[in-house]
Amino acid sequence: MRKQIIWLWKNMDRKYQRRHIIALSICVFSCIMLLVNPALSQRLIDDVIVAQNPDPLLGILAVMLAVKLSREGLRYLMVIFLETDSQNVIYNLRRRLFTRMQYNDMQFFDSHRTGDIMTRMSADLDWCRHFLSYIDYRIVDAVCTFVFATGYLLLVNWKLTMLLIVITPALLVITKLFSGHVRPRFVFMREKLSEMNTAAQENIAGNRVIKAFAREEYEKERFEKRNQAFMDSHLKINKTWLTFFPMIELLVNAIQIVTVFVGGLFIIGGELTPGELAIFTGLSWAVSNPMRELGNLINDLQRFSTSAAKVIELYYAKPEIVDAPDAVDHPEMAGKIEFDHVSYSVDGHPILTDVSFSAEAGQTVAVMGPTGGGKTTMIQLLARFYDVTDGEIRVDGCDVRKWKLDQLRGRIGTATQDVFLFSDTVEGNIAFGDQNLTLDEVKDFARRADAAEFAEKLPEGYDTIIGERGVGLSGGQRQRIALARAMAIRPSILVMDDTTSAVDSETEQYIQEQLRNLPFPCTKLIIAQRISSMRDADLILVLENGRITESGTHAELLAKKGYYWQTWCLQYGVTEKEAV
Repeated sequence: MRKQIIWLWKNMDRKYQRRHIIALSICVFSCIMLLVNPALSQRLIDDVIVAQNPDPLLGILAVMLAVKLSREGLRYLMVIFLETDSQNVIYNLRRRLFTRMQYNDMQFFDSHRTGDIMTRMSADLDWCRHFLSYIDYRIVDAVCTFVFATGYLLLVNWKLTMLLIVITPALLVITKLFSGHVRPRFVFMREKLSEMNTAAQENIAGNRVIKAFAREEYEKERFEKRNQAFMDSHLKINKTWLTFFPMIELLVNAIQIVTVFVGGLFIIGGELTPGELAIFTGLSWAVSNPMRELGNLINDLQRFSTSAAKVIELYYAKPEIVDAPDAVDHPEMAGKIEFDHVSYSVDGHPILTDVSFSAEAGQTVAVMGPTGGGKTTMIQLLARFYDVTDGEIRVDGCDVRKWKLDQLRGRIGTATQDVFLFSDTVEGNIAFGDQNLTLDEVKDFARRADAAEFAEKLPEGYDTIIGERGVGLSGGQRQRIALARAMAIRPSILVMDDTTSAVDSETEQYIQEQLRNLPFPCTKLIIAQRISSMRDADLILVLENGRITESGTHAELLAKKGYYWQTWCLQYGVTEKEAV
């Protein structure tokens, strides 16, 4: 827990660190002020009531009122400081976590569920804020109240004070036992919360699939199980607390009983005045209440510790794909691509094996093959979302691992079949990669992707806000906006992964014509299943089971009568006998 607290402190600006120290100092001072009114109560009883002397009455009451108002005013200022400080920390942490996530590699997102990340960014972060705004000051308040009150009571009557203190070790033992039982349960509850949030996130993201298959009831039951598991884990913690709570309350009440009973005996024996007993009755809560709160504070500390550990894990997650120390600066990219005996595997399972080909700048390379053959992995390796297991990928003669990531990826325009569009305007989505584009340039790239006609017919034209992931647009319309977005950065390498799979043949032919006449030099890497999308490519590759089994031009591959020829026969309605 010490590690989490130090980490949290380091994420607070110096200005707010000073304010936080001032706030905790106010807390300490207000604890000292707690002793004033019980001392004045002693005078009120012994010097006014017992002595039948009303003269000091108004003065004592005025001082008591002034102390009370001053203490409450100081604590109000303290709370303002604590809330401001805690919000500053959360602001800094949220900003830094988001920034770190932007630069985490694909392996990070492959291994972390979206719902879990969102839980860490919301509920777990809020517990970090709660520690600074409430838990730490309550700990200081409880400790100081107990220490100052005990010290003062020792001065008044050490015998009675020792009788009260002797009960506290039992309270400490109980709270220690409670802490040992509750920590693993908080870890378990935190995991159940993450699972519940993940289920909700997946349901929201995949709501159209759920409706398409009429699986609403199934999803309802699936979420209900996770919701029930989270509730059960919460109840187990509450039951644990309720097991220990009666024992704590019994000991706390024992302190008050001892105070009244033994204090009364001391008055009878002449060892205590009625006013001094008033001090004990007024401050007995200051000895017992910190012990009562200890269980709740340990409860909150365990929740904070569990949540902070999850946030720290996210905070210090480091990407494996980073700029090499000897990365070469490339102001420009011509677009020459070379795959030199490239292999890639995941957990020992080969995805690509000994893949080799090259494309000169400005050429077009097309890749086809069965699903799961490794086609998409090829473009992910080219943009260095992952690093090759063996071999080398070179762009302009330089290993991509020696390129600076922003220069490499910033000059590769990618449009995929699984289109992600932001909740932004059509113009904003197309200009996502280059915010300096003029509206005329946006319209030009929309025209080249055959998106201009439907974009202009939208209610607000290019200023129309499209829903998350392109809700409200057809699959083909989303693909065309994604293609316009990829072309809009004027890439040196344009990657199209089944980009025209959802458009009709006429639209596809128009887009291909526009791609052949782009106003900038560009190497094209096309992944497709349609022969019509690749027949004019300078090089066509057939990728099966992670290996290149065929390569050549359209005519050369037809002559080989392999996978490409069989696909051509199927798509053009020609039997293999007729083709022969």
